[in-house]
Amino acid sequence: MMKQEVLSQPMTRELPNNLNGNLRSRLMRWETLLMVFVVIAFFTNTQISPYFLDPWSLSDATFNFTEKAIIALPMALLIIARDIDLSVASTIALASVAMGFANTMGLDPAGLVAVGTGVGLIAGFVNGWLITKFDIPAIVVTIGTMSLYRGIAYIVLGDGVYRNYPDGFAFFGQGYVWGVLSFEFVLFLVLAAIFGVLLHKTTFGRRIYAIGNNPTAALFSGINVKRHRLFLFTLVGMFAGIAAVLLTSRIGSTRPSIAMGWELEIITMVVLGGVNILGGAGSILGVFIAVFLMGLVTFGMGLMNVPGIVMSIFTGLLLILVIGTPIVWRRILTMRTARTNTRRR
Repeated sequence: MMKQEVLSQPMTRELPNNLNGNLRSRLMRWETLLMVFVVIAFFTNTQISPYFLDPWSLSDATFNFTEKAIIALPMALLIIARDIDLSVASTIALASVAMGFANTMGLDPAGLVAVGTGVGLIAGFVNGWLITKFDIPAIVVTIGTMSLYRGIAYIVLGDGVYRNYPDGFAFFGQGYVWGVLSFEFVLFLVLAAIFGVLLHKTTFGRRIYAIGNNPTAALFSGINVKRHRLFLFTLVGMFAGIAAVLLTSRIGSTRPSIAMGWELEIITMVVLGGVNILGGAGSILGVFIAVFLMGLVTFGMGLMNVPGIVMSIFTGLLLILVIGTPIVWRRILTMRTARTNTRRR
């Protein structure tokens, strides 16, 4: 009788809360480990250069990663939703060339910002439309548009350079809002807060996680998966356009080779921040910390006069380690569990 009463009672499941767990669970979080590496990188840089702690030196360090970090925010949402965009660097080149051409037509700074952002938005929409309309894998489409957008930039400009942007345009990439705080850096902080709320506190964010965990289940639960994917690709493209505005403004010129290889660094930032490359997991906080970690590491390499090719090798190795380590670790745990179960039998 007692057994029947127990079986008839509804089973309840307590959902874990990562934010309010015990001390051990907090210390084991990926974001905590990233913070430890940030502190190590910061301390190492202070030993490399006595000028590193100078406020203006720290401000200069933010220019190494701000434009990439701004794209990493929507890229995190896209990867969580089981997609990826490898054309962001080429989108920057296309948007920058479009701004340079518009500048020769006499457009004012506000018009140049609109052109750069608009071209990026259109490029992202084209990616999303091709992927969702014809059900082509995102990696295939964006590899194709990576070459397409960069190729258009070379066709328009060739080996030439666009220069002589108006003085007011320089503020976006070189201006300071208050003291040593640059406009770029403040913009990144504001956008990071917005994306944090969007992903973790809204219905839209929960839908992104649902799509990343199981697109088919999300579809049957009433989520318009294709519309959300199209929106995310358009959003990534638009932010690539914004990054093009900031980068072009900062260096004051446009070449077709601008931002070459940035897609690798942006994806590394996102994955290093704990976003699962297979989708369904990740946080903006992790990406935020990873951005600073990569910025400090690359700035430290610059202080040591490390060649750019070595930095590229480091980024590639870091991406492989960050993606491969969790997969290998899960396989080891699975093998251990299987062996334990075999011994018990």
